Formats: sequence, C-alpha cells, structure tokens
Amino acid sequence: MADVVVEQGQAVRAARARKPASLRNVLGRKSTVAFFLTLPLILLIALLVLYPAVYSVHLATLNKSMQKFVGFGNFLFLFKRDTFWMVVKQSCIFAVTAVFFKALIGFIVAHFVHNIPAKGQRKWRGMLLVPWVIPPAMSTLAWLWLFDPSYSAFNYTLSFFGIGPINWLGDNVWARFSVILVNVWYGAPFFMIMYLAALKSVPDQLYEAAAIDGANWWQKIWYVTLPMMRNIIAITALFSLIVTFANFDIVRILTSGGPLDQTHIFATWAFKVGIEGSDIPLGASVSLFMVPILAIAAIFILRDVSKRGNEA
Repeated sequence: MADVVVEQGQAVRAARARKPASLRNVLGRKSTVAFFLTLPLILLIALLVLYPAVYSVHLATLNKSMQKFVGFGNFLFLFKRDTFWMVVKQSCIFAVTAVFFKALIGFIVAHFVHNIPAKGQRKWRGMLLVPWVIPPAMSTLAWLWLFDPSYSAFNYTLSFFGIGPINWLGDNVWARFSVILVNVWYGAPFFMIMYLAALKSVPDQLYEAAAIDGANWWQKIWYVTLPMMRNIIAITALFSLIVTFANFDIVRILTSGGPLDQTHIFATWAFKVGIEGSDIPLGASVSLFMVPILAIAAIFILRDVSKRGNEA
C-alpha cells in the first residue's frame, strides 16, 4: 500500500514538473512567437476590415430609415432595376478590360526593363513607377484637364491631323474608354514591377537549353517565361481585379458616373445611391454585390494556382 502511495506521489510530481516544461516548449516554438508578433496586425485588420464588413451586411438588411429589418428586401429591389444590371455589366467590362491591358502592358514593359543592363535598370524602374506612386486623385485631375472639351491637350494634338474635336467625357463610348485608359495608366506599373521580379527568378539555364533546341524569341516566352511566371501572373491579376472592382476616385473625378449613368461602377453607384441619395442600406447592398463576383473569381484563380503548386 505504501508503495502505491509513493508511486502516485512521484507521478504527481512528475506531472507538475512537465507542465512548466511543456509551457516553455510552447512559448519557444517559432509558430507561437510568430502569432504573438502578428497579433497586433490581426487585431488591426479585424478592427478596420472585419468590423466594417460585418456592419455593412447588417446595414444591407435594414430599410431606408435604418429602423426596420427587411432581410433581402434591398437586394430584391435592386434586381428589379435596369440601372443596377447596367452597373454590373459596366463594372465587369471595366475591371476585366483594365486588368487585361494592365497585365499586357506590364509584361511588355517588364521585358523591356529586364533586358536593359543592370546599371540602367534603376533609373527606368524609378521613372516607370511614377504613375503608380502618385495619388490617384491627383493624377486623375491632370487627366481631367487632358480630356477637357474646350482646352483638351488631346484634341489640340489631334487637330493637327484634322481629327476631332472629341467629346471625351460627354460621349458614352469615349467616356468608358477614358476611365479605362486612366486606370490602365495608373495600374500598369504595379504589374511591371511584379513581373520584373518574376523574370529575375527565371533560371538562365532554361533559356540556354531552349536556344540549344532551336527555340526562337516567341517560343522562349511561350514555353519558358510564361509557365515560370504563371502563378505570379494569376495572383497579380486577382489582386488587381479586386482593387479595380472597388475603384472609386478615377470614375468619380472624371465622369461622376455620367453621361446618363453610363460609366457608373459598383463603388460610384453605391456612393450615389447611399450618400447622395440618402439610402445607406441600399448603397451597402450595392457594394456587397461585389463580394460573390470577386469570390467566384478568387476561387477559380487560387484553385488553379494550388493545382499547379501540387503538380510541382
């Protein structure tokens, strides 16, 4: 009996001795240290992103006076409005077109800079990043002057060729072209710097092997460069798609959604309906409609990236 009591006491003391050791092991893990170091950022994101997102969902379920719960009533009301579906169409065209040309121009310019000798690359990178560094509202004001119907620098230049004048922001087609052009001008440098970093990570041995096999310039890009950059291209396009869908300042400054709401996108129309129209719940419903569209795009892109990662 005494032996049993002694063994139980030793077991208790051993368990007590293991607790501090296990606590020290947990605190000594890199994952634990990383969690505590990123905890302030996690809390900040929860405060500035998660809370507004949840609150916007709550607002979308209220009536105009924000005193009565209406459930999906705001969304059903939007689905019956032709203007809403026009905004959906315009937002998709605006985002997809802008991202495509930003990716194309960024890829071409990245190749141009990549082939410059190392000493001159810093200068070119600095100059080409200027559009992306300047605040969008400030640069858009300069474009607003370029598109001015009376004193447009574009129309003045085109007049030498007997063309124009063009009503850049007053015609439906040209207004859509103008907002896409400014967005491409602003966002292409971001693609350029991302693709330039990806190009520098492609081993030169692959190009040498392709040259030995007789590959020309286009075949090297198609069979070597693009497959090696495919994940970077996908992630950059997804990030830019999200930012472009949520764009506000370019359309707001250039056209304010006009003429006749023909250039409105989700952000500007949500502002018009929610703030200018004093219907904040309806504006919140418009902005929330971006979520399923972007979620579907993100699922397809990230699934493709994950699939290629597993194959590698």
